[in-house]
Amino acid sequence: MPNKGLSLHIGLNRVDPAHYGGWDGALTACEYDANDMAALAKAQGFQPQKLLTAQGTSTAVLRAIQQAAVQLRRGDIFFLTYSGHGGQMPDTNHEEADRQDETWVLYDRELIDDELYALWGKFAAGVRIVMLSDSCHSGTVARAMPIFNRANAGVTVPVRNRLMPPEVGLRTYRRNKALYDGLQNKTPAGEKATVRATVILISGCQDNQLSMDGNRNGLFTEKLRKVWQKGRFAGTHKRFRDKIAALMPSSQTPNYYVVGATNPAFEAQNPFTI
Repeated sequence: MPNKGLSLHIGLNRVDPAHYGGWDGALTACEYDANDMAALAKAQGFQPQKLLTAQGTSTAVLRAIQQAAVQLRRGDIFFLTYSGHGGQMPDTNHEEADRQDETWVLYDRELIDDELYALWGKFAAGVRIVMLSDSCHSGTVARAMPIFNRANAGVTVPVRNRLMPPEVGLRTYRRNKALYDGLQNKTPAGEKATVRATVILISGCQDNQLSMDGNRNGLFTEKLRKVWQKGRFAGTHKRFRDKIAALMPSSQTPNYYVVGATNPAFEAQNPFTI
């Protein structure tokens, strides 16, 4: 039986101000990113699903990933992309060295990295997972980041980044402390969860950097598409990341790491291979 490929593409150009204390997190290119990644996935033979802006709730995202975990078996592949704000909140179950959990800023609430790790544990052994995250993962240097000139036209101009401002993150956590502490208490294992699948993450930046938004794509997604060349790229996942990084400024370096079971054959495959 041939392998099955499912994909989920999340893109949020704004969030619900009711949850985030009046902040709507307006961005421009995240829905474009999700649409373009869904088109890439479809061309590769995946069955894609999209969740755009108000559709990108925590319930919808968690349900879609859980459904993929139920459907996929050894040798199958799940392709997950996220474009939107990244954030942080206090780590109440004491797993993170910096005492901060990273989050995806979804429409109705933040999705904590502990929740994602717990979901990886629901996938069968031998399932391959590729996750692309075009978002910021840390607010630690938000005020010190250099302003990047996207156009390279010799003029330095402000560029939107995909970081939830730290003051908004802290305010949101304090307003919803019972909710977020309860979520962390439900997933105390977090990164220590047993993951039998193999997860390759290629993210838009390092933990101490910012991912830049754009008018048509986020910077990371823009360069990824350029390297991919509509399927003409040939090489490993690591080479794919390296070729993308070569086109990026020093202030935004894509990350690459693997979670779960060791699978050298998967890492050596051309990206998005079903």
